[in-house]
Amino acid sequence: MTVQLWCLLIGAMLPYVWHFVSVPFKNKQFGEVDIGEPRAQGMGLVDTGARVWAAQLNAWEALGLFSVANLAAFMAGVDPEGYWSLAAIIWVVARVCHGGFYIAGFGLVRVLCFAVGLGMCLWIFSMALI
Repeated sequence: MTVQLWCLLIGAMLPYVWHFVSVPFKNKQFGEVDIGEPRAQGMGLVDTGARVWAAQLNAWEALGLFSVANLAAFMAGVDPEGYWSLAAIIWVVARVCHGGFYIAGFGLVRVLCFAVGLGMCLWIFSMALI
């Protein structure tokens, strides 16, 4: 179960990583980081800054499904030393790459990484159901 917990922790930290990556773009475009209205400022970003903001939002969205998939596997008694660990590790790699490709503007590769991450969540769910 240790691998899955580390993967959940990494997945939970990714949105914060992308937030900190967005800070220089906010400073450059707006002159400061608006702590009073951070979401409005994030939505106002353009170009690479907008992609960083979108990567952060997508990381939050993906974390929910991954968390529930892992909860289902845990509740179903899936062997944590088996394929579940592999799926969790692949999910983390896919999500890190997804964010990087999102920021870099490589849409096709980003979508492929998204699909791999989604596939890992579905695989974990299938392990729980079987």
